[in-house]
Amino acid sequence: MLKALKNALLSFLMLGAVCGVLYPVLVTVAAQYWFPEQANGSLVYRNGVAVGSALIAQDWSEARYFHGRPSASPGGANNAMVSGGSNEGPASVWLLEKVQERAADQRRANPGEKGPVPQDLVTASGSGLDPHITVEAALWQVQRVARARRVPPAKIRRLVKDCTEKPLLHFLGEKRVNVLRINLELDRLYPAAEPARGKAARGRTKRGAARR
Repeated sequence: MLKALKNALLSFLMLGAVCGVLYPVLVTVAAQYWFPEQANGSLVYRNGVAVGSALIAQDWSEARYFHGRPSASPGGANNAMVSGGSNEGPASVWLLEKVQERAADQRRANPGEKGPVPQDLVTASGSGLDPHITVEAALWQVQRVARARRVPPAKIRRLVKDCTEKPLLHFLGEKRVNVLRINLELDRLYPAAEPARGKAARGRTKRGAARR
């Protein structure tokens, strides 16, 4: 009995040291050395201040910015604390009505576009936090952004091309545009009245100002 208890205790201590100490330390050190950006949340900075994460969508509603995908996360749009989709299937009447409503909103916001509304602008992602849109969805919004920024549409199309991310390893996934990054580039190249910040970043800025 004592021998069995001794072996069990030694096994517990050994596994605790390996799984609870050595492995986490090794993974943390390796991540910070080889992938520091990803390990720290893929934060996007502007003038040394974090304005969001490249992995989490923010709300964009002004005409001068590119808009992202709808969000179905409960508790509010793009709520990273409760990530999730609507779980509605193709036979859902609610989903059909919601898609039609979003398509109508897109047509009102982009009256110059006559083709079909890109699918990702009327459907939410499974996580409700997708920070990317397709190249087609970005091009759909070019005319509106160009009018609001008072620049030629060709320049905005060029920006979409420059901000297009290639598929992982050139074959996994599709080409895509990160909405936060392209909006920051918009403000850098064609400055407007206010700097590009999503809803969460604006809240942090106000709180910081209040403290000062």
